Amino acid sequence: MNDDLCFLSAVEMAAQIRAGRLSAREVMQAHLARIEAVNPKVNAIVTLHAEQAMAAALAADEAQARGEPLGPLHGLPVVHKDLIMTRGMRTTYGSKVHEDYVPTRSALLVERQQAAGAISIGKTNTPEFGAGSQTFNAVFGATRNPYDLGKTCGGSSGGSAVALATGMAPLADGTDMGGSLRCPANYCNVVGMRPSVGRVPDFPSQNGWSNLSVHGPMARSVADLALHLSVMAGHDARDPMAISQGGEQFRAPLESDLRGKRIAWSMDLGGLPVDPRVTKVLDAQRRTFEDLGCIVEEDCPDFRDAHDIFMALRAYAFELHYGAIMDRHPGVLKDTIVWNIEAGRKLSASQLARAEKLRTALFMRMHRFMKKYDFLVAPVNQVPPFDIDQPYVDEIAGVKMDNYIDWMRSCYTITATTHPAMSVPAGFTAEGLPVGLQIIGRHQGELALLQLAHGFEAVTGAGRRRPVL
Repeated sequence: MNDDLCFLSAVEMAAQIRAGRLSAREVMQAHLARIEAVNPKVNAIVTLHAEQAMAAALAADEAQARGEPLGPLHGLPVVHKDLIMTRGMRTTYGSKVHEDYVPTRSALLVERQQAAGAISIGKTNTPEFGAGSQTFNAVFGATRNPYDLGKTCGGSSGGSAVALATGMAPLADGTDMGGSLRCPANYCNVVGMRPSVGRVPDFPSQNGWSNLSVHGPMARSVADLALHLSVMAGHDARDPMAISQGGEQFRAPLESDLRGKRIAWSMDLGGLPVDPRVTKVLDAQRRTFEDLGCIVEEDCPDFRDAHDIFMALRAYAFELHYGAIMDRHPGVLKDTIVWNIEAGRKLSASQLARAEKLRTALFMRMHRFMKKYDFLVAPVNQVPPFDIDQPYVDEIAGVKMDNYIDWMRSCYTITATTHPAMSVPAGFTAEGLPVGLQIIGRHQGELALLQLAHGFEAVTGAGRRRPVL
């Protein structure tokens, strides 16, 4: 019974708590029991505040009994990625440098979830400083894929994805620079969205003008993700990139008439190598969109320069955020982070200026393309989940990769455009490994993106398949 409760949708769970058919304490007890039983096998939740969570659940029930107003996430357990500051809860960033750090304040992302009634139960594993799409670090070790414990769960929001897939939490948050919300959602058969820059404000931040990395939601269904996004989104004057719209729009019903929607279908995003196991699963889903009434055509934007743009701006970001840490703690950070910082230090002003100029041109090409199409559909990752002991993919379909993130081009190409994108479960390989579909929407078009993903999800049902541990 506890396991059944833990796999209720967040929408249903919140409704039952609000109606008095479940208490926040019952929900929390069930999830803590599930964590105790499952987490040792997958290593997803690396810091757990069980006593504090039960105390908060009691307070939530007492507030409800007094007739106090209830937030949209009232009584729901949530977990936070270990890159996101959480007051009073150890936040290590997956690094030995911050192994014992306990923040005295929370990030705005956490504050908004708690203000909406969610109860924080712990932190989820991430690679050091979120660098790379394989979740392992020197503090906590690796997080395992629940569909095959010998495979990676992806990253960098890997712990969040695994916590969702295994029923340890109904909602989880994360970050996405080069695919860190989309990749682990793909590899763990859950849903993850990279919102438009500014949709979810970021505060505090070392770089308020950053337009590369974003915060966003993860869940087991599109409706749950929309509910989660609704409390994350909304303007905050402390983030100069924040979008002025509130998040309430994402709590509207997602059912929509999809007939006539135009979809550009690209299984290689203009020539990227793709493992045939991925292509086989995704090709079978083209008919799903056609059955929904969509017009599907083979087409792809002109993504030239996207790789160079992303690599330059990523290197700049790594120097900005982690360069001083590397100088204070020589020999501590993993080699791939050091490589990225050093690449940032080699950048010239003319190289950064070129990257910004090329990115503007890329955005305009994407804008023109998306005037013709409502959506672009592509692979999330170019390969299925790989071995847990392999730090990163070095070859795809016979093509050698240049560096530790080169295999993530199918995600970071989209990052460079600033358009919203999400991973939705699409099926499984013959070995039983999850494969997700990446749906990219128009600029700041999250609601339409959610509506298409919801329609696709309802037909396929791929996200309802649970791992057996």
